[in-house]
Amino acid sequence: MALRGALLKSIWYAFTSLDTEDSGKVSKSQLKVLSHNLHSVLRIPHDPAALERHFSDDDDGPVSSQGYMPYLNQFILDKVTEGTFVKEEVDELCWTLCSKKNYHPAADQLLTNQDALRLWCLFNFLADDRYPLTLVPEEVEYLLRKLSAVLPVELSCVELEECVSQECVSPSQECVSVWSFLHLVNRSAVSRGVDADSFSLAVEKVYREVVGNVLKEGYLWKKGHLRRNWTERWFCLKPGSFSYYVSEDARDCRGVIEMDHNCCVEVLPDRDGKRCMFCVKTLNKTFEISAPDSRQRQEWITAIHTALRLSSSGRWSLHEELKCVRQEQRAEQERRRVLRVEETRRLTELQEEREEQRVELQLLKEAQKQSQESLQQEEQRRRSQHEEMQNTLRRQLQEAQEARANLRAEVAVRDLEAEHQQRRIRELEDLHQRLQEALQLQIRARQEEETYRYTQTRLLAEEEEKVKSLLALQEEQEEQILQTEREKQELKLEMERKCQALEDAQGQLEKVRASRRRVDQDIAAAQRKLRQASTSVKHWNVQMNRLMHPIGPGERRASSGNLLAPPVRIPSVSESESRPPEKQTIKQNSLDCGESSSTEIMDCGNTDNTEPAEV
Repeated sequence: MALRGALLKSIWYAFTSLDTEDSGKVSKSQLKVLSHNLHSVLRIPHDPAALERHFSDDDDGPVSSQGYMPYLNQFILDKVTEGTFVKEEVDELCWTLCSKKNYHPAADQLLTNQDALRLWCLFNFLADDRYPLTLVPEEVEYLLRKLSAVLPVELSCVELEECVSQECVSPSQECVSVWSFLHLVNRSAVSRGVDADSFSLAVEKVYREVVGNVLKEGYLWKKGHLRRNWTERWFCLKPGSFSYYVSEDARDCRGVIEMDHNCCVEVLPDRDGKRCMFCVKTLNKTFEISAPDSRQRQEWITAIHTALRLSSSGRWSLHEELKCVRQEQRAEQERRRVLRVEETRRLTELQEEREEQRVELQLLKEAQKQSQESLQQEEQRRRSQHEEMQNTLRRQLQEAQEARANLRAEVAVRDLEAEHQQRRIRELEDLHQRLQEALQLQIRARQEEETYRYTQTRLLAEEEEKVKSLLALQEEQEEQILQTEREKQELKLEMERKCQALEDAQGQLEKVRASRRRVDQDIAAAQRKLRQASTSVKHWNVQMNRLMHPIGPGERRASSGNLLAPPVRIPSVSESESRPPEKQTIKQNSLDCGESSSTEIMDCGNTDNTEPAEV
């Protein structure tokens, strides 16, 4: 799928370059030429009539990209086999077609056509599978930083924002087209005074790293397997292979080390006059390599571990994986931005609600203030009435005092009316006191309501802080889980290496046991030969005794038992294993000497006994 997507990107540029009128359609004659060229560079058989049969129902007018896609998928892309063609030839064909229409170098052009082609390939590699093909500013900045890391000067990313604002493809998303990207790179290189050769070398190195999947390359010393001498080779590391060449041009390949699950890398101590050594082990061979310094050795070991990790996971491009990671990070940033916008919207709504509540509270306060003013006015009115009533009573009392003598009955009536008025005044004062208490209760209730609202606001703020802390804890737990997974993978690799070492030790133990059985068989054969030799010695001793002691006249023949040589005792296999060999030899020699001396004494006794008889 990755190869199909890369081919589609290049072919899309070729198709759009044939659309000279920008109508989205291309004539059938041009499509025939394009299809024939694609069949040639992709190394697949070409059927000239297939295009005519495919568009036989259409009129003679031009064909759109949607109409050309079924033919492209069925007759070209479905027949493509990876490894049977050169991807660079396809890119060069499509670049030749699209650059004539869209790429117009400036007068102070620093980029060569080959540099522009490689930058175009890098742009297509980093671009998303959305048409028209564009590159987000983050990927443009990433590519400029990769170039700056190789160049002696740093390319500036300040002009990137201006380029995005001037050359943005869609208003909703700021993106850069490949032609704007080429002009941006050329303008940055010219403004920094970069040499053309240095810039070409930098573009080639970044192209080999990103598009060519070269994890690392450089000169290292390698120890031979036959002559065991050290030779400097140019090494090139890719996710699936570790190749070494005679020189930097990478034409004469001297060997390829397969990077699979059976391969591992280890650090070696300094020896043979070489330092900063490490080895790459496979099932059949072990390659000893020496780096220029310890930093280079560590970089090579890290790159080899990366190649083994990619090979074990079934991926063949480190930058493809990094591109997916950056896309996921951008998606995560976009998701967080949407969440922040949503959070801001909700906070704005909460602030609006609080503002409405504040307005309502202000209205309530104003209503309470108006009610207090009305109560004060009512109280003043009642007080004025009370004062007027008291004044009236005083006047009446004065009139009563003046006419008390004459109007006693009328005074009594007036007294009753005065008492009634006083009761009324007391009732009014009690009512006023109850109204004052009710007003105080209402004020306290309003104060408690404000306190409750303030407490609720504080609790909401504390809850938001707790939610933020819980999210931070969740991210920390996810990071710890990822770290635990990595440690498990490392432990699993360590267990596999130890199991391999245990199997090697068991094989060596079986070899030792087999050699021991062969030694036991050789010992048994030697013992048989020793017994045969002992029998032969006994026979020859008898013959020698007969020759050394001839029978004289009147002598009797000695018994055969006395003439025989003393028997030689052959130790068994178990005795030879259990007893020390030196002690066995000494004991056997002493026994042989004792038996021989006793035999001579017996022979002398026999001669002494026989001589008187013969006389």
